[in-house]
Amino acid sequence: MASPMTGYRGPARLLHWIVALAIFVMLPVGGIMVGDDLDRGTQNFLFILHKNLGVIILLLMIVRLAYRVMHPPAPLPATVPGWQKRVAVATHVALYAMVFFMTITGYVRVTMGGFPIEGLGAIGLHPLLPRNEAIAEIAKSLHFYGRFVLVALVLLHIGAALHHAIILRDGVFRRIWPVWRS
Repeated sequence: MASPMTGYRGPARLLHWIVALAIFVMLPVGGIMVGDDLDRGTQNFLFILHKNLGVIILLLMIVRLAYRVMHPPAPLPATVPGWQKRVAVATHVALYAMVFFMTITGYVRVTMGGFPIEGLGAIGLHPLLPRNEAIAEIAKSLHFYGRFVLVALVLLHIGAALHHAIILRDGVFRRIWPVWRS
């Protein structure tokens, strides 16, 4: 008889760490790219990177959500208190929601503001939304303030993961850590 699954499957782990890495790149790039002291070439590069990586994150999150629906993760160990399980679920839902929120508000800001997303243009995909400066400005504000919520959720998630890995050592962190096989 096979032992019950205790961790995330390989594809879920891979998607988690790719998205995490992309978000860790996106956050500082998003802050740096709007700086006044950058030369135009560097600023353009950072804007292009931010926009295109945002599209990649959106696509990865769609795949990730679909995979999670089709392959739910194993339940947390019985040693995890009920309140922690509820907080974990709420945090995961909020993280998914905020990553979708940030990618969508970024897309709305860029396309309705009349700016290109070079990667999409290169493969012949044109903006799905018409130009509208008023809506683009609202999306810009939502995107700007949304980053603070996203950062708070990421820090909460990392803090909980480290608490389980270093202090409790209860196997919760190992559920998502990449499995390296020789």
